[in-house]
Amino acid sequence: MKKTTIRKYARLIARVGANIKKGQPVRLYADVDQYEFVTILVDECYKAGASKVSLEWNHDPITKLNYRHCSLKTLSKVEKWQEEKLKHTVETLPCSIYIESSDPDGLKGINIEKMQKASIARYPIIKPYRDAMDGKYQWTIAAVPSYAWAKKVFPNEKKHRAYEMLWEAILATVRVTDDNDPIAEWEKHNANLKTRATWLNEQGFDYLEYKSSNGTDFRASLIPEAEWHAGGDTTIGGNFFNPNMPTEEVFTSPKKGFAEGKLVSTKPLSYDGQIIDKFYITFKDGKAVEWDAEVGKPLLDKMLTMDEGAKYLGELALIPDNSPISNSGILYYNTLFDENASCHVAMGRGFTETIKGFADKSLEECYALGINDSMIHVDFMIGAPDLTITGYKDGVATPVFVNGNWA
Repeated sequence: MKKTTIRKYARLIARVGANIKKGQPVRLYADVDQYEFVTILVDECYKAGASKVSLEWNHDPITKLNYRHCSLKTLSKVEKWQEEKLKHTVETLPCSIYIESSDPDGLKGINIEKMQKASIARYPIIKPYRDAMDGKYQWTIAAVPSYAWAKKVFPNEKKHRAYEMLWEAILATVRVTDDNDPIAEWEKHNANLKTRATWLNEQGFDYLEYKSSNGTDFRASLIPEAEWHAGGDTTIGGNFFNPNMPTEEVFTSPKKGFAEGKLVSTKPLSYDGQIIDKFYITFKDGKAVEWDAEVGKPLLDKMLTMDEGAKYLGELALIPDNSPISNSGILYYNTLFDENASCHVAMGRGFTETIKGFADKSLEECYALGINDSMIHVDFMIGAPDLTITGYKDGVATPVFVNGNWA
């Protein structure tokens, strides 16, 4: 892969993903084996105007060792220095850049119950800081390949060839080529997605109905005060950014407590470094009441019992089957990519920013309107070539998706 093309991608992350403004601090999260790309990205962050770039490193083998050797009491504790760091983050609101590259099976074998209990214990301390930042800072998730991830995606290829193939696939999804202007490409892409969102907002649907031959038969009510968003987003302070790179979705948060029927997954879900696959979830009165999985059932159980909000929906996202990532035919085993190849929903926390005028509302007011709150937000894919989605307004049906694509 050409170094000039990789640098072009790093520049795109800094200037279009996070959209760093002059004088803003940046916090960058990445796996330790990505130090070469991270060095380029840090340089591009400073060129975009960052005042200081701080790094947070991750390494799954060390995470596994921590969960194996540390007591539950130790894992459950938020140290004083960590809480001070959270306070500083709220005060300074750094642009946050998350670089995905982990092995989808990187935490396989970890004690699921121990991980869940530790997360639940830490959450009440972390939540107020997360809430205080809601809608106030720019953030973006992008990806670079690792050898382990590449071999998972391309198991029949030699390690180095698989790595190059994953680089090529990632760059294609984010509209980066050797000789194009990806920033201009993203401006056009965001404009196209916004056109879809505007149409959905004009319809003002009361609810959506999903049907597919795989068993999906589902209805979800929409919040009258909520809007459909697409591609990029804007902070309360007016800074536009692109949270996900790539993105093909138009999304909203449904009304908590008003969903009925069955959703069947159509792609594997990588959750907490492990795989859940071939699963379904059935809803009644908006709540997940029954579920099963052929692969990863214990992990699905833990995911849906992290807290009460984990059983409710936080997002509905529409992505056509005829989209670049879907048409590539590649299964990435990574939600950032697989969710953008397929219509999906998310269990858990909803998006307060989808509420009209959310900047002038409290979190409690957003929750009262129907936004779900939870310690998790986990997307899973339900798109299929024969998926039909119908919108209803005052009993009148309007096709939204037919045979997996925009009607």
